[in-house]
Amino acid sequence: MEVKAIYFDLFETLISEFENGQRKAPRSTHMVEQLGVDTKIFDNEWKLRQEKRMDGSYSDFPSVIRDIFSKMGHEVHDDRIETLHTQRKASKLIPFNKIDLRILSMLEQIKKLGLKIGLMSNCTPEEVIGWESSPLAAYFDDTIFSYQVKLAKPNPLIYHLACERLGVSPSESLFIGDGGSNELEGAAKVGMSSYHATWFLPTYISERITNYTKLREPSELIELVYQK
Repeated sequence: MEVKAIYFDLFETLISEFENGQRKAPRSTHMVEQLGVDTKIFDNEWKLRQEKRMDGSYSDFPSVIRDIFSKMGHEVHDDRIETLHTQRKASKLIPFNKIDLRILSMLEQIKKLGLKIGLMSNCTPEEVIGWESSPLAAYFDDTIFSYQVKLAKPNPLIYHLACERLGVSPSESLFIGDGGSNELEGAAKVGMSSYHATWFLPTYISERITNYTKLREPSELIELVYQK
């Protein structure tokens, strides 16, 4: 089947929150340390809300924080929560500040081949505030942010929605991602060809996924498309 569209994950596929093995900006757990809460308990509560954060059940970051603090019995004034929100947004802007030139070159070549390009990202509102102003946005024919469509990978409905919006079938589509949230398996189950993007991943993480062809450099995707 001829390839007509390529879909990408966002974090650790097109942009990275890490550099030289270190986070470029602090995680939310570290941000709440200043409030005197037990960070281990907070981190656990944060993870428990992963699905609802991604599918838009929580409207924004402050609503998640309020819910967690309420569960922990920790009272925090709104101004402190808004300070955390501001810090969170600043942290999530950092990965957009400098886009890897290998990624831009890859997207440019895909465009020249006449293929459609789509984005499927499990994310919350504050995590993608840098998208529209980034050089990445101009290359994409459609973007799906999970919190907006109330669906998150690996729910098959999000992949079908992405294909419907670009007017292609799953069998005419490739999905490229770092493998988080079982996204590669989800794409494969609906009929997409899934490929594991490992260019931002340390080896000890990339080796955890063994069922999908690994792309170690963005340029390898272009070679793959030519082979198709």
